Amino acid sequence: MHDVVQVLPQSDFTVFVYFSNGIIKKYDASPLLGIGIFNKFSNIDDFQNKCTVLNNTLAWDLSGNFDTYNCIDIDPENIYESSETVADPLTSQKR
Repeated sequence: MHDVVQVLPQSDFTVFVYFSNGIIKKYDASPLLGIGIFNKFSNIDDFQNKCTVLNNTLAWDLSGNFDTYNCIDIDPENIYESSETVADPLTSQKR
């Protein structure tokens, strides 16, 4: 099991997801927009501002209280297996 330790949401509905083993993945959440509860995140500001780490994975905090039960979270193994491995965008931007 790979735990998520940090997330960095982007303005194109993607998220850089940092795993505890040092691997960084770029997760594209855009295919989820408009489906069920993800209707709440069609606004980029909500998508970015509510994006966080809960339950050791990428999540969106629905209540604003970091409630592990009142969130939308994505299976970390799904993110790990289905997303592109990338270089650290924070390190790349400093160059």
